[in-house]
Amino acid sequence: MFRNILIPTDGSPLATLAVDAGIAFAKEIGAKITVFTVIEPFHLVSIDAEQLAKTREQYEALSDVHAAEILSATRAKAETAGVPCRTDQTRTHDIYRAVIGKAEEIGADLIVMSSHGRGGFGALVIGSVAAKVLTHSTIPVLVYRQK
Repeated sequence: MFRNILIPTDGSPLATLAVDAGIAFAKEIGAKITVFTVIEPFHLVSIDAEQLAKTREQYEALSDVHAAEILSATRAKAETAGVPCRTDQTRTHDIYRAVIGKAEEIGADLIVMSSHGRGGFGALVIGSVAAKVLTHSTIPVLVYRQK
């Protein structure tokens, strides 16, 4: 049923668990995967410590290196498992739209992603990428949640 899976990740511990689960699932069903990361652009006004401590150039260079490390590590895991894997990254503020757009672009028939489980005020103020993908995607979404 599922042959082409998109796995978005930000490299966080929970997202890494979702990546690992997605790779295992893809192996079990004989699917290929695309692992995708979205880098948020530098903000002049930010509460993100990474952005406050660095210039735009430093932030962009470090975020590119971080994304490459995430994708490389994930590609290695997929190769070890024998799962065909492509990787890609983009830079945008609209993370959920980038995820859905990538899924549509590659013809994915499933999106496997994590949810950090923000609820209440945190979800209202910060928003949830997973919730937005679930709300707007026409492609099935499997959400890996923290236990």
